[in-house]
Amino acid sequence: MEFLHQLAEAYADQFTSPESDLLAEVNKQTLLQHPKAHMLSGKVQGQFLRFISYLQRPRYILEIGTFTGYSALCLAEGLPSDGILHTIEIREADARTAGANFSKFNQNKQVTLHRGNALEIIDSLPFQWDLVFIDADKTGYINYYEKLVPRLSERGIILADNVLFHGQVLEEPVSGKNALAIHAFNEHVKNDPRTEQVILTIRDGISFIKRK
Repeated sequence: MEFLHQLAEAYADQFTSPESDLLAEVNKQTLLQHPKAHMLSGKVQGQFLRFISYLQRPRYILEIGTFTGYSALCLAEGLPSDGILHTIEIREADARTAGANFSKFNQNKQVTLHRGNALEIIDSLPFQWDLVFIDADKTGYINYYEKLVPRLSERGIILADNVLFHGQVLEEPVSGKNALAIHAFNEHVKNDPRTEQVILTIRDGISFIKRK
């Protein structure tokens, strides 16, 4: 289903501040070399993540789903000097690419890349999270959410990506494993008395969640 007007997307891109040269390099490299390049956050969403991080000034950021490192690099820009971003990637090839990109940005001191199962790794990290970005396997969203809501700092927020899932959640009935999982996640968050949320129609949809 085509649910975002391509002209509107192009207009938003035209009037969004440009990426840095290095971010543009990661963007171009991913588009040229990765068979699933559509998973990249891209300029508009990347700038949104940067802005949120700058406004939040988070000391501890968690990202679930590193891909080639673009979104982590955007999020890391808002870290204070003593802040750190932990990012988790299960696919080894993507982790290698992301690690190389972090090195190019000299971000190895503030970005820690973990390889493996996110649910296990989350349990090993003893932090209260100021900012969380979930962009991983859609069937795992509810489990990630449940682990992380109690571990949010007082002002902590969760950003969950792909909550419109290519428009498939708009279909009646919703079908397909990932669309069903995302719809179930959206329902789960909506009905959670601990949190409140707004869904933003940026790119493939981002849910902006905070504790009450």
